[in-house]
Amino acid sequence: MDTTKTPAPNAAEADTTPADLEKAETPQPAAAEADSTATDEVTDADLDDEAFAEDLSEDREPSHVGSAAFAIVAAGLGAVALSGSWVAGIVSERASVAARLELTQAADANAQIAAQFVDPWHTTAMVNGIFSALALIIAIFVLALPAFSSPERTLPTWVRSVSWAGIGLGALGVLLFVLMYFDLLLAVPKAAGAGV
Repeated sequence: MDTTKTPAPNAAEADTTPADLEKAETPQPAAAEADSTATDEVTDADLDDEAFAEDLSEDREPSHVGSAAFAIVAAGLGAVALSGSWVAGIVSERASVAARLELTQAADANAQIAAQFVDPWHTTAMVNGIFSALALIIAIFVLALPAFSSPERTLPTWVRSVSWAGIGLGALGVLLFVLMYFDLLLAVPKAAGAGV
């Protein structure tokens, strides 16, 4: 029985000489270097994509949701200050009751007028003045906010418009507060023939 193996007719003959082995091993490090270069390129490409995404997120305009909300609040406070508020009504009624309780039986007509009308009038003016001042402060804060964060970013046009409306309403409310509180708008009525 013959135990030697014969190579297959289609198979390439295997050379086992040391020179052939060195030639066969030479392409493997080159292939490994090519794989590592490809890996480095993919890593650099990934880093470039991440840097590009960060640049896009930095270039994206902010939503200005907070600024818009504060602008609307400022305009609303200014409108409430001019039209009168629920809080002003309650505080005015409380001032009227407190002033009446302090009256005596012998109080003259001017003291009664002051207790029933003037004190509530001044209290209402003060509450509306506080709302107007808040509207003014918030609207100015909204308009000045981009200057403190980053000057190149500007607010949307409608947010600036609502803020300017809040400033106008707030300034008008503060003016009316001064005129009402110091009785410059309407004189306090006096009872005829009563002692001053």
